[in-house]
Amino acid sequence: MASSTVASAPSSLDVLRARYARRLPGRLDDLAGPVRGSVELPLHVVWSGRRAYELEGARSRMSLYRTVLAEGQREDLEAFLNRELLVSQWPVLRTLVSRPLREAWEEAFPQLGPRSGGARGA
Repeated sequence: MASSTVASAPSSLDVLRARYARRLPGRLDDLAGPVRGSVELPLHVVWSGRRAYELEGARSRMSLYRTVLAEGQREDLEAFLNRELLVSQWPVLRTLVSRPLREAWEEAFPQLGPRSGGARGA
């Protein structure tokens, strides 16, 4: 007769965290996106709604980063996100993204952790 113990399936949060972790850049320094000007996201990142963002506007920039973090593939993260902007915005940005996304980034890059205050690191 089969055992009544069933292997524990990963939670939906674990599945999402792993999905985000697979897309992460190898290093924060790989994030070489623009720091000023306009950015238009491709359809595979944003398939409806707003696609163009102005980096000089704090709200627009935060919206761009939220969208790319949530929907972009590794190549999108590297092309549209900038390391310095991500680190400086992270203390607020981390409160605007999902828990699995936040945990994936903070586990991979401890300098983004909640106590880092956006401090620079390797």
